[in-house]
Amino acid sequence: MPNMADKSGGGDAAEIRVVLAEDHEIVRDGIRLVLEAEDDIEVVAEAGEVDAAERYLKGHHPNVLVLDLNLAGESSLERIPSMREEAPDTAIVVLTMQNDPAFARQALRSGAQGYVIKHAAARELVDAVRMACKGETYITPQLGAKLAAEPPPSDSPPDDLTPREAEVLGLLALGYMNPEVAEQLVISVRTVETHRANIHRKTGIKGRAELIAYAVDRGLVER
Repeated sequence: MPNMADKSGGGDAAEIRVVLAEDHEIVRDGIRLVLEAEDDIEVVAEAGEVDAAERYLKGHHPNVLVLDLNLAGESSLERIPSMREEAPDTAIVVLTMQNDPAFARQALRSGAQGYVIKHAAARELVDAVRMACKGETYITPQLGAKLAAEPPPSDSPPDDLTPREAEVLGLLALGYMNPEVAEQLVISVRTVETHRANIHRKTGIKGRAELIAYAVDRGLVER
């Protein structure tokens, strides 16, 4: 079963050209129908993998990339900065099941123009695509309210840990195993292992009890 499609198009050109990156074919088909029901939107290519999405950005120069955060088991969140660098004229709208404000905040900081939860009404995605194309930001309203009520922490992580390393450390301290941390943060297990090695190197932590104490003392988890 193919997981990506490249379309040459035909007929009158739409005002908004979209590349759609979603690895579940049945979901992708539904999203495409929603978008192409609009006269001004055309899906010019579909991708099921991050590499394919980046390739279609270069090949099609779309106005908007609709991007799932987890493509074929690989995190696309950490690829947003490189996508923006390679295609600065393409706005990115994240479409995801993740309704955690932390993910939305990271996506927007990385360069995404929109963040839409998959269970939202189809109209939201259409609005987000149109707004992103105009350089405006769209966030699912319920999530936007959470972001407004939960300002980001002002203190930097301790011991030169990156924000992602601090997140990994906090989840490890709560008892999550590497695969569970990967699932929670929508990253690969190998990436978790790399972050974990960096945490041990920077902090000198050796055992689990020491890790928990460190995370609690520095406010990365609640006691």
